Amino acid sequence: MKTQKIIYYILTGLFTALMLFSASMYFFKYPDMVAGFKTFGYPSYIIYPLGVAKILGLVTIWQTKYKTIKEWAYAGFFFNAVLAFFAHYMIGDGEQMGAIIAVVLILSSYYFGKKTESI
Repeated sequence: MKTQKIIYYILTGLFTALMLFSASMYFFKYPDMVAGFKTFGYPSYIIYPLGVAKILGLVTIWQTKYKTIKEWAYAGFFFNAVLAFFAHYMIGDGEQMGAIIAVVLILSSYYFGKKTESI
């Protein structure tokens, strides 16, 4: 049980680092993100709200009081990563590996969180 909890914290920490990097790009590399979003055909006005949502989702995942909201945060991250994978795949830029890593970390963190009952 202790080993599973350690695995949960490591996986969730890695996922957190990945999402903080992603969110920081939205705020600190905004012109680059606008160009990228235009390549996908997405409106640039969703960049800041998506960055804020990622940060709020991370806060939600680390809290232990509101389990239902935590479930929704995991679901939101999962859908975001799956859609990011397909967006990168469909335009053929070869940048879908980050999304694959995110999906693996999300599912693993969720699984080990449930096993340790810390979710």
